Amino acid sequence: MADEGYSTPTPIQERAIPHAIEGRDLVACAQTGTGKTAAFVLPMLQRLGAEPRSGRIRALVVTPTRELAAQIAERVTAYGRHGAIRHVVIYGGVGQRPQEDALRKKPDLVVATPGRLLDLMGQGHIDLSQVRTLVLDEADRMLDMGFLPDVKRIIAAVPRERQTLLFSATMPGPIAELAKGVLRDPIRVSVTPQATAAETVTQTVYLVAKSEKRALLERLLRTSGIDRAIVFTRTKHGANRVAEQLSKAGIDALPIHGNKSQNARDRALSQFRSGVTPVLVATDLAARGIDVDGVSHVINYELPNVAEQYVHRIGRTGRAGATGAAFTFCDPAEERGLLADIEKMLGSRIPLAEGGRIESREPPRESRDAPRDRDSRDARPFRDDGRGPRPQRPVQGRPASPPARSAPSRSATASTGPNVTSGAARGPAPGAASSNEARATNDAPAAPRRRRSRRRYRGAKVA
Repeated sequence: MADEGYSTPTPIQERAIPHAIEGRDLVACAQTGTGKTAAFVLPMLQRLGAEPRSGRIRALVVTPTRELAAQIAERVTAYGRHGAIRHVVIYGGVGQRPQEDALRKKPDLVVATPGRLLDLMGQGHIDLSQVRTLVLDEADRMLDMGFLPDVKRIIAAVPRERQTLLFSATMPGPIAELAKGVLRDPIRVSVTPQATAAETVTQTVYLVAKSEKRALLERLLRTSGIDRAIVFTRTKHGANRVAEQLSKAGIDALPIHGNKSQNARDRALSQFRSGVTPVLVATDLAARGIDVDGVSHVINYELPNVAEQYVHRIGRTGRAGATGAAFTFCDPAEERGLLADIEKMLGSRIPLAEGGRIESREPPRESRDAPRDRDSRDARPFRDDGRGPRPQRPVQGRPASPPARSAPSRSATASTGPNVTSGAARGPAPGAASSNEARATNDAPAAPRRRRSRRRYRGAKVA
């Protein structure tokens, strides 16, 4: 601990470590950045070091994301550098063969994500029958990601006589039920109310139209004295788009999200830690998987759909007693309700930044529900079928109807047979026009008549 520069334990460490060393089951609820990892890694290493090695897995840590698994394994290496504890980290997104080789070396401790762990269990590469300590880290995040059924399968594979430590930033109902079912007379530790933002983080909100968010983000990154910032978006596509836009504007930025390969995610985190890339654009997947010292600002480019996720986002700054700032962009037209949910959860209003109301400069778009101009309706093609004009509405999948045929003239009809008598042969009716006028009228084509088909198509398919 002295090598790591630790001299005074954090509140969660001070309350949790003594009970964990005694072997008691524990439920610990604390906000991010309070030292939860050391609160379970240190007592676990002490218990493992006090027992003789058996060549079997004696401790298991289950965590939701690859980044968290890698960081926990890094802490195990740092805290246990003077011991003889063997450990291996297991997660998806990378080749399985190196992990199989590491498991053959008979580790004492395994840090794993649920998916890859179940895969290796199903293939017979992992035996959990000798696990004495089980740690469920970020249990509420595993619930959000849909890992709760996988966690229950893992719990069923470990012995009932064990020590179980459950750590979570929040305590939703399903997690409380899980703790009630798998822990035995647990000690409950809570250092802060659930879903409470760190007091060391200064929060401000900008009421900005969606179309103006990009310009505001670039201005803040250039003028607000930001050394190292994490920009959060709701979607993976949004993270890629924002990172690309910042790069085109001359601001070094890299995206990190679940669609990136593990090598790409590791490279982005490595460049962000070293300061080569000052801006990291992330989704909520990485909200609890990024443990980087010196993050000065967190920018919520888009508000999260779940209010509790806001706390995990801004928890990336102001860690370990340091100060930080969180800027939140809220589109009044689309995200006002999400902001209200966050403020209700926090129990207070987030202050509006100075000059933080930015209206859209784009002209308003025409509403889809607005009535169309009559001229546009009248501009459609028409046909004359004898009853006056009506719109031509082609039916999808049916051939266009052929043009109506002109009725033959009476004179032409008179020549087709002896039983048909022309109007000219009968002579003009009383008050009718002269024969020449009648002949001229009869020779003109008559108005087309509407044709009605008598055929019935029952069940026939139209090509």
